[in-house]
Amino acid sequence: MPNIKSAIKRTRVIDTKTLRNKKIRSACKTAIRTFVETVDAGDKAKAEETFKVAVKKIDQACSKGVIKDNTASRKKSALAKKLNTVK
Repeated sequence: MPNIKSAIKRTRVIDTKTLRNKKIRSACKTAIRTFVETVDAGDKAKAEETFKVAVKKIDQACSKGVIKDNTASRKKSALAKKLNTVK
């Protein structure tokens, strides 16, 4: 437990940022999971809608610094490949 005033503040700030990052990461994972479920169901129209949402969430996570640029690109590419498999 920190004793110095600035260190106490830093721990509060870190906790706040950690919660923010968890929220963003969770929303991203949920969007991806929803997309994968619609692809497995075989509904092309709904899969395209959920793809847009998932890509948006990935881009938001990337812009906030929660995930890195290449990770975001890799995830979006994998989702696009999965979307193209839907008939």
